[in-house]
Amino acid sequence: MSTMPLDLTTYRSAALSHAQSLGLFDQVLGHEPVSAPGSGLIYALWVKRITPIPARSGLDTMSVRLELAGRVYIPADTEPQDDVDVALTAAVDGLMNAYAGDFELGGSVANVDLLGMHGAPLAADFGYARFDTTYRVATLTVPLIINDAWTEAP
Repeated sequence: MSTMPLDLTTYRSAALSHAQSLGLFDQVLGHEPVSAPGSGLIYALWVKRITPIPARSGLDTMSVRLELAGRVYIPADTEPQDDVDVALTAAVDGLMNAYAGDFELGGSVANVDLLGMHGAPLAADFGYARFDTTYRVATLTVPLIINDAWTEAP
């Protein structure tokens, strides 16, 4: 059985294209920001974790779960402040709907693990991030299942 190396560029591009197609974000980034990302709605996506999946693996190949972290940022002092959570929730809803609607990311992965068959499901946690300003954020778990990623050999 042949395997293909993990192709983060392809998976990330497919996941980021959903964010770009929504037309909601002022910036879409393929990395976790190390400084304040700016104003407006911003979406960033990066690798969080990679783990093998025993239940999907065979005697000679191993399937993996590539977990991406996505984070939607909006400055917490955006006016009117009552609308900050409304904008953030709408952006998360758009992203999650897009990932559910294309759960194979254009055929680049076996599936987005929407319901958590092999770990945490597609999900979003809300909180704050502090740089030189405070951002209201939603951190998404975007779990991707990749079949036959690694070769097992004695």
